[in-house]
Amino acid sequence: MNERMPAYGGQAVIEGVLMRGKYAIAMANRAPTQEIVIVQELLTGLYSGKLSKIPFLRGLIGLWDALGLGMRYLTLSANIQTGEAEKIEGPALYLALALSLMFGIGVFFLVPALISGLLIKYMALSSWLANLLEGILRLALLIIYLLLIGKMPDIQRVFMYHGAEHKTINAYEGGAELTVENVAEYPLQHPRCGTSFILTLVLLSILLFSLFGPLPLHWRLLSRLLMVPILSGIAYEYIRLLSRHLDKPFVRWIIKPNLALQNMTTREPTPEMLEVAIQAFNSMSELEKEQSSEKDSHL
Repeated sequence: MNERMPAYGGQAVIEGVLMRGKYAIAMANRAPTQEIVIVQELLTGLYSGKLSKIPFLRGLIGLWDALGLGMRYLTLSANIQTGEAEKIEGPALYLALALSLMFGIGVFFLVPALISGLLIKYMALSSWLANLLEGILRLALLIIYLLLIGKMPDIQRVFMYHGAEHKTINAYEGGAELTVENVAEYPLQHPRCGTSFILTLVLLSILLFSLFGPLPLHWRLLSRLLMVPILSGIAYEYIRLLSRHLDKPFVRWIIKPNLALQNMTTREPTPEMLEVAIQAFNSMSELEKEQSSEKDSHL
């Protein structure tokens, strides 16, 4: 990717795609009437302010804000499909987000740590071996989870929209005109995908926790909990760094596991899904350009 080119991102929602830039966000959603509904808004200063330039901290702040935005737009996309006017906003939104994060941390971090701690206590395994098994179990749980949810018809459609989002951003970064025919030719995988972030987080936890010495069970669990923000910050910077050097053969080689895991979270989209993703990107891009021009005029 050209270093001067903006690092746009996005996510799939229910029957739609969310695209995010530096200043703006836009969602395109295929309503039950087959009309494409567009929702836009400007982003907070977290994406362009001073905090967004501080290494490691910017990843945590951006991740939290992105999760909040993602959940809000996921709810909005569901409302468009059902016609319901109720929304999850304010404290209710962040409570739901916090509960979701707690569940994810509990299943993927604390449960493997608990099992490995019990293995040390009752099977006299060395701490190094138990920590390594903990990491392998964490990775296995992630893969099993993705395999199971990938069998659900509704999730399969979300994965198809995920593929449409990736293809659209890949086409933009490849300099192609964003037509359905052009975008369809681009790959499903993208190096900055959230799936890549999650796998990097898990692999980093295997490396780091394997170095930990023997710990009482309660300290073992607490250490995993406290390390999640640190690991998240490292994973964010790692993905960010690699995405700037994709022209190097070594980088293309080491990101292969990340891209391979994306085969579980993406599916080939239909032309209609690509149309939705393109409209989401174009809407975001137009608002992005307007905001960039306004900011330049004030300099």
